[in-house]
Parts: sequence; structure tokens; C-alpha cells
Amino acid sequence: MSIESVLEVAQYLTFKLDDEIFALDISKVREVLDYTTVTKVPNTPAFMRGVINVRGSVIPVVDVKLKFGMAITEKSVNTCIIILEVVVDGETLVVGALADSVEEVIDLDSGHIEPAPRIGTRLRTDFIKGMGKQNERFIILLDMDKVFSSDELAQVRTDSPAEV
Repeated sequence: MSIESVLEVAQYLTFKLDDEIFALDISKVREVLDYTTVTKVPNTPAFMRGVINVRGSVIPVVDVKLKFGMAITEKSVNTCIIILEVVVDGETLVVGALADSVEEVIDLDSGHIEPAPRIGTRLRTDFIKGMGKQNERFIILLDMDKVFSSDELAQVRTDSPAEV
């Protein structure tokens, strides 16, 4: 048996937040949309930028940069919304995630993925699946099911109606 047959290959959608490259398992991605007007919903957390209408469904839009302690995502020609399926408490929720730009879909085998860094005990890194290595660059592999707490996503889920 060759080593290639032992290594598991997965596909990831890569995107930029500031100058960093992040990636999501492609199976979580429904589609990528150009930036559109986001309607702000009162009394929601700062990272919850509002909602958009996608073919008659109200989709909450979150700013992952704000959640990660970065500056707010500013609209540019490359800004997009990645429509994702995340699972919270066993229920699938469709969410839009703002990104500065989408890069490409890549194949990464398990041999090119390092475990998530352990940065002390007080910093939360459980939402990082690992660090992918491709062409001398690191790609932060996210587990979107763990980026937001179940309380945060429950608030998004209950504050937005399912259909428009």
C-alpha cells in the first residue's frame, strides 16, 4: 500500500480576512455571493451584521473578523458573503460569513495539516481544525460549527424569521 492511499484528502474553500488565509471544509459551503446590502437587525451582537434575502430566505450575516477581534469588514470590490451550513445543538443553520475575498478551492491531504496551536489555556482555539501547509504558506482551517457559541447562534436563529 502506498503512502498516498493512507493520506486522506479533503477540499477546502480558502478566503482572506485582512492578510491571513483561512479555509473551510467545502462540504459546509452552499455558495459564494457578491457583497449585497445587509439589513441591520436591532439588539444583535456586534459580529451580527444583519440579514440578507437569498431567494426568499432570510439569511443572517456574521462578520468573522469582528468575532476574531479584527477590524470590521469594509466593503470592497472583492468583499463577498460565503453562505454556510453550520450545526448548532444538532440543528443545521444557514449563515452568511463576510470575507475580504475568496481565493480558491484547494485539496489538502492530512499529511499537510498540523494540529491547531495550543496557546496557553485561556485562549480559545477549539474552532481551529488545524494549520494547513501549502507552498510555504500557512492556512488556518476553521471549524465553523465551533466559531460561534451555541448561545450566539441560537440568538441568530431565533431573531431571524426563516422565510420572507
